[in-house]
Amino acid sequence: MTINSGPFSGLSCDDAIRRMSAYAEEKGFGTATVTYRLKDWGISRQRYWGTPIPMLYCEKDGIVAVPEKDLPVILPENVDITLTGGSPLGRVPEFVNATCPKCGGFARRETDTMDTFVDSSWYFYRYTDAHNDRAPFDGKIAQYWFPIDQYIGGVEHAILHLIYSRFWTKFMRDLGMIRNDEPVERLFTQGMVIKDGAKMSKSLGNVVSPDDMVARYGADAARLYSLFAAPPDRDLDWQDTGIEGIQRFLGRVYRFFVRNSGSDSRRDPVASQLSPEARAVQRKLHQTIKFNTCISAIMELVNVLYAAEDAIAKEIVPASFLAEVQRNLVLLLAPFAPYLAHELWEMVAEQGSLLRAPWPKYDAALAKQEEIEIPVQVNGKLRSRVLVPADAEEVFVLERALADEKVKAAIAGKQVVKRIYVPGKMVNLVVR
Repeated sequence: MTINSGPFSGLSCDDAIRRMSAYAEEKGFGTATVTYRLKDWGISRQRYWGTPIPMLYCEKDGIVAVPEKDLPVILPENVDITLTGGSPLGRVPEFVNATCPKCGGFARRETDTMDTFVDSSWYFYRYTDAHNDRAPFDGKIAQYWFPIDQYIGGVEHAILHLIYSRFWTKFMRDLGMIRNDEPVERLFTQGMVIKDGAKMSKSLGNVVSPDDMVARYGADAARLYSLFAAPPDRDLDWQDTGIEGIQRFLGRVYRFFVRNSGSDSRRDPVASQLSPEARAVQRKLHQTIKFNTCISAIMELVNVLYAAEDAIAKEIVPASFLAEVQRNLVLLLAPFAPYLAHELWEMVAEQGSLLRAPWPKYDAALAKQEEIEIPVQVNGKLRSRVLVPADAEEVFVLERALADEKVKAAIAGKQVVKRIYVPGKMVNLVVR
């Protein structure tokens, strides 16, 4: 909120900007505008790898553009890149020496190349018409594809690649090459990888080598930890103990399959015909397929399978049903730990390609909890929890809560003046 700002005091930031801008325009001393964080951009680089700058230097005519018929300027291949003495192209006579298109005399070709940000500012437009040999791209074709729906990238790109690409888009719009004002509609920035409290970077010497992690823990563990440790939009605080934990989890999955594989029969189990132990596994499987916190949900499913191992050994959980659960578990794990998943796919005697197997289907009825735990509060303080059927009516839940021994002790000698039930969430008894 703005303060000490006269008639604009008490306004939010956005409202204050709008009101102040309107006031400035009304009084004639200013207008509203958008200022981009685009600074002067020196695009030339003394490097070989880059787009040649199509300019020539003639003693008579000065700086002369390479004629369009001679474009593109092709980089030579016999280049000695020594990192000394200026641009490597300056030491290639057949590239440097040229003819002035105006006077026909000697000219020297520009040996600097363009900054790679020039290419990254517009190359995605070329993708829409990559085989066009008459223009960078056809504007009508680009119009079909642009603007891009979603851009995913690092936050450090925001004032470099992204701002340049916006500038380039507006430049091409002004030239009439395209119609869109912006290259992208939505931006999703990924988090940084943090190590020892600082952004992971070569200059700080705190980089964790992916090759080292793969050699020590395996590619699946390294990939799974990176995906599990933080949401994609948050910073990832790298911990070696974390990847060790993921490696142990994958080991648990493998050991479970080793102990409990063998049946390759298939049948569609009916929930009412399954034992309570098997039904618990089935319910957790379909909840796992549904949930979007996918890796943690897979871990919970594995925990449920371990808890059911005695029932599996006693065939209370049918072998044919377990085989179907294991098959679905492999499919759920495959995007995150593909190497282990392919081995487990063979272990459960699947013949077809794992990569072509359809994604498991979620059944809402099978995922539904048959019983849920309801917290019971007395005057806002948690006193107990009661188990009730998932579809229980309010009257039943309140009766169960009032019959609980801990709740009865908490309200003994007091009058219940209000009963509050939030369906499926909680019971609160107000007493005095």
